[in-house]
Amino acid sequence: MRTATRTYHQTARAESAEATGRHIVEAFLARLMEHWFDEITLDQVAEDAGVTVQTVVRRFGGKEGLLATAARVMGDQIIAQRTAPPGDIDTLLEKLIGDYERTGDAVIRLLALEPRQPTLKKLLDFGRSEHRKWVSDGFAGSLSHLDPASRQRTIDALVIITDVYTWKLLRRDMARSIRATAETMKNLIHATLTQSVKAQNNNEIE
Repeated sequence: MRTATRTYHQTARAESAEATGRHIVEAFLARLMEHWFDEITLDQVAEDAGVTVQTVVRRFGGKEGLLATAARVMGDQIIAQRTAPPGDIDTLLEKLIGDYERTGDAVIRLLALEPRQPTLKKLLDFGRSEHRKWVSDGFAGSLSHLDPASRQRTIDALVIITDVYTWKLLRRDMARSIRATAETMKNLIHATLTQSVKAQNNNEIE
């Protein structure tokens, strides 16, 4: 009986600690969506999460440790948000732009800080590699007919077309609607895929 009680209390404490960690990360991510990374303080995060700064430090070791954990959580959220059937360009763009509408401004701020905040590089490099993987997987059918060199050039072009900076140019700088943004990206994607096949066919003829 005593062993069962002890096990129960240990499980309850572990669940409570996990919930506390989750609240802290959520509070940090909420701040990150609205503010510059270098302006966010542990005091603010602790207050938002309803804990002490000591709890945040004890759990994550400081702001960099908190960023590392939050990056993994954010990465999982982005992957889930962007999931779409390969080859379905309309759905792929709908999911992508939906993600950018939620996280795009925050990512742009992080990219702007990258030269001054080395701790951000690992997070942003992970994002770059995941975006390239998203392109490779999402357009796998069209890419499979290309030779290695053509495939790499085409992926490069698709990465640029669907990049967060392209979204920013259309949505923020040019003030285009979500629908117009999707149509522009879609037209560029179709043009790139068509040109890639045409260029490869011409090379084979030569």
